[in-house]
Amino acid sequence: MPAEQPGKPIALGIDAGGTQTRWALASRDEQILASGTAAGLTALQTDNAEGMEDLRQIFAGLAATASSHGHVCSIRAGITGFGGDAHTLPDLLAECFAMPQSHISVSNDIEIAFLDIFKPGAGYLIYAGTGSIAAYIDENHVFHRAGGRGYLLDDAGGGFWIAREAMRSLWRAEDEHPDHWKSSEMAKRLFKLIGGNDWNLSRDFIYHRSRGDIGKLALAVAAAANSDPAAMAILHDAGKELARLGVAMCSRFGNKPIALSGRVQELHPAIVESLRQNLPPEISLRQSTCQAHFSAARLAARQLKKINDEQDQP
Repeated sequence: MPAEQPGKPIALGIDAGGTQTRWALASRDEQILASGTAAGLTALQTDNAEGMEDLRQIFAGLAATASSHGHVCSIRAGITGFGGDAHTLPDLLAECFAMPQSHISVSNDIEIAFLDIFKPGAGYLIYAGTGSIAAYIDENHVFHRAGGRGYLLDDAGGGFWIAREAMRSLWRAEDEHPDHWKSSEMAKRLFKLIGGNDWNLSRDFIYHRSRGDIGKLALAVAAAANSDPAAMAILHDAGKELARLGVAMCSRFGNKPIALSGRVQELHPAIVESLRQNLPPEISLRQSTCQAHFSAARLAARQLKKINDEQDQP
């Protein structure tokens, strides 16, 4: 897309997850000017110096890219793991973009994804990417959740969980029958991605690689599912776990339409089929390709318009 004149006020939307960060720039009238991707990030990285430096580099890279399209004057960011109880991320964005923190709004990524699909009170969103969560924003704009507690506690049905269940299954089978992997399509595909069948390679991958990298092993599980019953069982269980999130929301707030979004739904049809089978028949389910970074950019553009209107007042 053509760049705006340098210095012209523009708005930035960020949709950040553990695997990938997507961004989009919008003009004051909410027209998308440019979009792209960057390395994945989460709010949990603010807990240590190394994580903070990684965040700073990603945000600085975004600022440099955005500068060729105009002057970023408003930011709306949805970031995995953000709980709203810290100023670290808004402070860091303000520093990297050289702008007032009052022009920056940060929330967890699922809130923006919800608003990209539903109006408040209209339905439930089940989002399954690297992790998993169900979200509901009610008519009073209060955010409610089921799941989304992180990979150490749960996130069942997400990409990381699928990968972990597969690796657990693989190595338990090896405990009982050494070299069982040679007859397992799933195991062979997993070992190919990891780099070999030695335990040390699996250990280093699982305990030293990022959550997003581990989640990508779910691709091997999906690729093996049609010929490996163990892989198919994991995908069916993933759908069942995602359905649990939707049922939890319906039990709390009543039956409403459910939308499924996130990359897990693209892995294999068995996941969505299992999800449908484990939902009550009266609850409608539709799949959605969420473009949350575009939604975030449009929300940032509205904030930009408000900022400009206030500056124009005498």
